[in-house]
Amino acid sequence: MANRDIIVIGGSAGSSDPLRTILAALPRNLEAAVLIIVHIPANSAGIFRLVASASTNLPVKNAEDGDAILPGQVYLAPPNHHLLVIKDRLALGNGPRENLARPSIDSLFRSAALSYGPRTVGVILSGNMNDGASGLATIKQAGGIALVQAPQDAMTPEMPMSALDATPVDLSAASAELAEAIIRFASEPAGQGQPLPASVRIEVEIAAGGWSDTSKIKELADPSPLTCPDCGGVLSEVHSKPLRFRCQIGHAYSAKALIAEQRKSVETAMRVALRIVEERAALVSRMAKDATKANRLGMAEMHEERAREYRKHVDVLRTAILQGMEDKDPHESGSEVIDLEMRAGTKPKS
Repeated sequence: MANRDIIVIGGSAGSSDPLRTILAALPRNLEAAVLIIVHIPANSAGIFRLVASASTNLPVKNAEDGDAILPGQVYLAPPNHHLLVIKDRLALGNGPRENLARPSIDSLFRSAALSYGPRTVGVILSGNMNDGASGLATIKQAGGIALVQAPQDAMTPEMPMSALDATPVDLSAASAELAEAIIRFASEPAGQGQPLPASVRIEVEIAAGGWSDTSKIKELADPSPLTCPDCGGVLSEVHSKPLRFRCQIGHAYSAKALIAEQRKSVETAMRVALRIVEERAALVSRMAKDATKANRLGMAEMHEERAREYRKHVDVLRTAILQGMEDKDPHESGSEVIDLEMRAGTKPKS
């Protein structure tokens, strides 16, 4: 029986430190391939330097479309492409973003579970929101191993907590213990796998850039009253946990990612409204001055009253916008945080 020979790792804000720990611990004779996704801006080059410097025993390369998956090799997802496992090779997909990200951790994890089944070890590290939670559940469903950085050990615990909520895991621990577990599990026989539903293959095909339409989405989701923030189409609720949605074009959102996008839309609309109301207040005030100069005092008073009402609306809108900014997760700009960590070559502050 084959050993567990593919290790897929996903992280976001705060994952640079545990990633270093894990990669430094992996031995030269590791009989498994390691595939890594870290959420970073599309123009970042810092992630490769970090991974290459941390992986002292195993060679590192940027994944390329068609690469054979070889044991003892670390593959890093390139920016702005989904990294997928298709049988025994890698594929770079140009499908829609999932959970606001491309590459998506969920997409990689699903594809690994589909191709390697119980031979897969999935690892979720520090990060925002819940990319990877659904994919880790799929790995576990296929008979694979699910490992999660302990939330109390993570700089940004939301992603590990979401993964723990989504599926029973084999271990949740600090990064040093995770490294030991990866080596141990990779040396053991994989065990019996479980068949995955057809919906997993459909989602992998969408991530690869395959055509998505209403008939395909019907196979994995039911229409909901929500609209896609990206294209305005109908969102359908996917038949799996955690709660997530897809539109017929293929844009995919977990509930948390959808709320984040909706909040951005609301804030944008509020800022536009604020500008318009401020301009209207200024215009009506000018009209009041002109009316006063013309000795049309009744008209001047009416314009001034309208200006006061507009200023009240301005105050309400400004307060609401500032309150929305204060309510944001301080680590929400996770990709920028980790990009700065990697460019500087420093460990994140805890």
